[in-house]
Amino acid sequence: MNDNITVRGFVASEIRTSTTPGGVGTASFRLGSTERHFDRTANAWVDGNTNWFTVQGYRQLAGNIGCSIKKGQRVIVVGRLKLRSWEKDGRVYHAVDIDAESVGHDLMWGSANFIRTAGGGPAAGQDAAAGNDAPGESGHDGQGEAGHDVDTGGDGDAGEEDLEFDEETGELKETAA
Repeated sequence: MNDNITVRGFVASEIRTSTTPGGVGTASFRLGSTERHFDRTANAWVDGNTNWFTVQGYRQLAGNIGCSIKKGQRVIVVGRLKLRSWEKDGRVYHAVDIDAESVGHDLMWGSANFIRTAGGGPAAGQDAAAGNDAPGESGHDGQGEAGHDVDTGGDGDAGEEDLEFDEETGELKETAA
């Protein structure tokens, strides 16, 4: 089975990171997704069944999961659904995995600050001959959308501003102008 799936839920375990013998970074965590519906007779929201998934990310995504996602946070995961079954001691077990393509915070439950990593994105590691930017190149001469300066991991070009973040909340601190 190789179906795409999008799941909203909560991170139910600590993030486990590792590297394969081939040198590929991995990160995984357990994801719980609880069905909720409004019970008109009780005039309240009621929890239903919880579906459990093991989410697995690789390469750049694994590194970003490891430094961004924490147990208890609400996330949205997009990836390929994998169903596994095995038998042990005469009993059949089932597991549901998601090979993640994207993982992000669910902004319905809070706010987040996005920081683009140098060389990140689907073009990372691919050469320019294939029609993609080389790692570390933005393809916009250091400018993002609407001509705003983008930090591409360079050597501190003039005009770049150091952003300060609150270590406890991860929010952008106010800068004195």
